[in-house]
Amino acid sequence: MNDNQDSTVSWEPVRDHLLKHVPGWFSSSPEEALTLQLDDDEWLLEVTPIGLLVCQAGYMLEDMESILSDGTAEDLGSDELAKQAKFYLQQTVSKHRRRLLTDGFAERIEMNDEFVAILFEQPVDFQDLPALVSSIQQARSRFSATPS
Repeated sequence: MNDNQDSTVSWEPVRDHLLKHVPGWFSSSPEEALTLQLDDDEWLLEVTPIGLLVCQAGYMLEDMESILSDGTAEDLGSDELAKQAKFYLQQTVSKHRRRLLTDGFAERIEMNDEFVAILFEQPVDFQDLPALVSSIQQARSRFSATPS
């Protein structure tokens, strides 16, 4: 396991390996995380340059405002939008939370003036790329299956 930054393995060869062996990554700059869209709801999977596998769901506050205002001229504050986004996210996350926590992911919420997201993070070993690819495939299959 790494300490979220294994100095003996750089991100570039890991990134190249993942691009070659796992289809569907969003394009990104070489320094940024690689991101995949998962099949269930609004979930994304990322592998970060600091050695984290992240499953996340989130809402842009601008999108939340559109959903909530539904054509009205009501101007909602960012605090109210964030509160509503967290409410909707809890419904999305509840289907997968127990399984992710059981699988060793740690949960945290990330918020700013633009978005609210719930992230489940797990350190990965950049020295064992087959295991990393297997973890990615396992996460993808779990999000495409109906939760129990």
